[in-house]
Amino acid sequence: MSAERFGGLRARIAAEAARLMYEEGVDQYFTAKRMAAKRILGQIDGRRARYRPADLPSNGEIREALLLFAERAEGSQRARRLFALRIVALEALRALAPFSPRLIGSVSTGHIRRGSDIDLHVFPANEEALEQHLRALAWTFDRELVTLQKGGQFREYVHYHVADAAPIELTVYAPRELRLRPRSSTDGKPIVRLGIAAVEALCARDHREAWQRYLETGEVEGMDALLEADEDEPPPGPFDGLLEDGAGADDAPACPEPGEEDDPDQDYDPLPGFEGAA
Repeated sequence: MSAERFGGLRARIAAEAARLMYEEGVDQYFTAKRMAAKRILGQIDGRRARYRPADLPSNGEIREALLLFAERAEGSQRARRLFALRIVALEALRALAPFSPRLIGSVSTGHIRRGSDIDLHVFPANEEALEQHLRALAWTFDRELVTLQKGGQFREYVHYHVADAAPIELTVYAPRELRLRPRSSTDGKPIVRLGIAAVEALCARDHREAWQRYLETGEVEGMDALLEADEDEPPPGPFDGLLEDGAGADDAPACPEPGEEDDPDQDYDPLPGFEGAA
């Protein structure tokens, strides 16, 4: 089947962007599509080929291409690994219950790949209480403070990277922000945040037999083997795309992209790459 039938250049750029995200750890749609366009178009007469904004795929198109890529590469094991990640997430949500934790991102939507981590939002009244709680749980963690400028304003985001059966990233918000929902750079819709009951319902719906076994035994069959498959693949850095975007002249776009849905000046989304509603 020809690429032209399914979008021509746009589909080819989406497929290459998906490959970059899956195989090379690029975790910003904006960065991946620019790199993909550059690689596919190359240069003509020593000058960069130009493309129209309409040639660039949407974040949603790249996400679907990425999901297809992951399914082809990982087969049936991917669904089993997704369930294992959801159980790790569920147990983390229960452990963090005093801080109104919510699951977001690829583990909630199912758009996982090798190296996917578990992304949680937490809403502590004060950060010290959260740190004390993490220590009481005997969790190994690192704290990261990231300052970003968006819309002419600086904002700091605190992240805790937790070493567990699968890597967990906690993004810290004030309690009042639980009522606010950042918009996804995938489709512009508010990000879906799942609490404990919602994740339990998700497991019961999408993994009926495995969920029933978990309820009966408290274990996930083959969890260690499923999650060890990711250990040889370094997890995508949560800020790689943000920090590298525009860092080198060679990655500059071949032409401006006005009106692109994932404009680099959009509101910061702490889950680059795999956010979005199911």
